[in-house]
Amino acid sequence: MAETGAPVVWVLTDGKAGDEQPLIGLAEALGATPVLRRVTPRRAFTWLMPWGPIDPKDAPSKPGSPLAPPWPDICLATGRRAVPYLRKLKALSPATFCVLFKDPRTRRHGADLMIVQQHDAPRGDDVLVVTTAPNRLSPQRLAEAHAAFEAALAPLPRPRIAVLVGGNGRHHRFTQGDIDRLLRGLRAKLHEGCGLMITASRRTPPSLAKALADLAKEPNARFWDGTGENPLLAYLAWADEIVVTGDSTNMVGEAAALGVPVQIFQPSGRHDKIDRFIAALSREATIGRFPEAPASGGHALVNSTPALAEEILSRFRDFRARPARPS
Repeated sequence: MAETGAPVVWVLTDGKAGDEQPLIGLAEALGATPVLRRVTPRRAFTWLMPWGPIDPKDAPSKPGSPLAPPWPDICLATGRRAVPYLRKLKALSPATFCVLFKDPRTRRHGADLMIVQQHDAPRGDDVLVVTTAPNRLSPQRLAEAHAAFEAALAPLPRPRIAVLVGGNGRHHRFTQGDIDRLLRGLRAKLHEGCGLMITASRRTPPSLAKALADLAKEPNARFWDGTGENPLLAYLAWADEIVVTGDSTNMVGEAAALGVPVQIFQPSGRHDKIDRFIAALSREATIGRFPEAPASGGHALVNSTPALAEEILSRFRDFRARPARPS
């Protein structure tokens, strides 16, 4: 344990923001400053993951190894490539409490505790089931972002609508028809007198990103072009309503954490897991379809992070209090 009394926490991933950021938020909720450990196995070894070994170049004795000691009190891991490394860490450091997020697709994962969302299959005494993934939307960070962007966002008329746009992936594509439909809906909101706060992602098709930037030339719209400080937290903190594209469970889950109506824009394509996630979330949050069937009215905050942190700390303390197994 660190001198502050907080546990030493590793966040073990392959570095993808969609995997790393939720676990950073969970580590912060544990009271820790996370130590980021990123795995970069060579392609031949990724083919065998999650079942196979770690890449030998990442052995704990090798320079720059993601498993180099001193080992942590708690390790939070996620992703297919991270599973062999978590399994190896557990073998090297049985005293580390290992937590794995998402279905690992193998029973040989090395975790003492697994966290899955409702749309994933694993269940059991050592499995926590949540609707949304953890996030970094703490009250303190939201308040700081709200204050930092007050000059830019306070002049926007209400209702202020945060617009979170994802992009193309394995299961969804933004066709020209989708782009036209989304832009028509957003223009209608501007004509109704709403303020728009728009962000795109690295996956957003260039034609859609350009159309959003052009829309933001209107007086009551803002668009983050990727330069300067990222205003996403501020957009969420100032939002009276959120429009989010339905290609990312993380984005939709973060939108539901604010307690305001969430309108999901569905691009072309679908995926059973995302459909199940949205169905489960609809039982806890105010979810509409943009622009065809909007929903109104607030809801309780849907945020798994605080309760997960509390449960992990409780189980970690119980784990450390168990008698050591004879060697």
